[in-house]
Amino acid sequence: MYTFKKTALDQVEYLKHLRRKNLEINNDIEVINHLNSISHFRLSAYMHTFYQPNDPEKKFIAGTNFNDVIKLYLFDKNLRLLILNPIESIEIALRTQVASALAKNHGPLGYLNPKIFDSRYNHQKLIELVTRQSYLQNLDIFKKNYTTKNPKDPSQTPIWMAVEFLTLKEVSTLFSNLKLSSDTQIMEAHFGWKFPLLKSWFRSVSDLRNLCAHHSRVWNREFGSIPETPRKNPYNWPSIPNFISIPTKTSKSQFLNPQRRLYFQLIVIQALIKKILPINNWANNLIHLLERNHHVSKLHMGFPNDWESQKFWVSPNVYQSL
Repeated sequence: MYTFKKTALDQVEYLKHLRRKNLEINNDIEVINHLNSISHFRLSAYMHTFYQPNDPEKKFIAGTNFNDVIKLYLFDKNLRLLILNPIESIEIALRTQVASALAKNHGPLGYLNPKIFDSRYNHQKLIELVTRQSYLQNLDIFKKNYTTKNPKDPSQTPIWMAVEFLTLKEVSTLFSNLKLSSDTQIMEAHFGWKFPLLKSWFRSVSDLRNLCAHHSRVWNREFGSIPETPRKNPYNWPSIPNFISIPTKTSKSQFLNPQRRLYFQLIVIQALIKKILPINNWANNLIHLLERNHHVSKLHMGFPNDWESQKFWVSPNVYQSL
């Protein structure tokens, strides 16, 4: 059996460990209370940027206080909550439009026909998911109500119920595998962007939603899925630099790819939510959150220095690119 070299530390021992690494701690009881609510491992992800560069012992930069780490953690928490708000509206709009388009073009049970999907799509898995979830989820009460009111209808779940039994990722995958232009054009007309772009965006929004919902760090994170950019930038589209240079204590700078950072994900959310909810305060709330937390590095999230002054974020309208 494999034995870990590191031993588990209790809270008092962990405080001594942090002090040995030059982290300032003002109030032991207050810090222990934090550690009883937030694991060492979770907090460690927010400590890395406070380490001395190229130090194998990972000692903290002089003057770093435990409160600095907690402030960064709480900022990330509030940022995740802010992100989930528009994603909820995007998710509901996607479910609604998928159900509406397929019901209109193929009938309530048209989604049971594999010919309306790409041949590489695991259509049988979709049917199994809907069948299983219709009996497991609380939404089953709606199906029972539907069956009672419509006893002559087939036993299968109509599309407007089926999409509610699926996760956002599953709905996004279904959407991405629609084959017929008669279906995809309805989506393009509603969301204001071309189908290939929307496929990429909904996949990225789904991945980001899962990170936020499972309390994973989004600050200073490199994302695996990169949203595509419009082939021709529409009016007011924000400028995204090819790279961002982050100064360090050494002569070498750290270079980040903004397209793999949070800022690009936020652009996608803003572009979608402006179409779904033309009147909303999400961009202003984002700007205000960052203003209140001016101590947090926006460069680590891929933000260019002049981002908040770009018309994409301050203009009431963004012209869509169809």
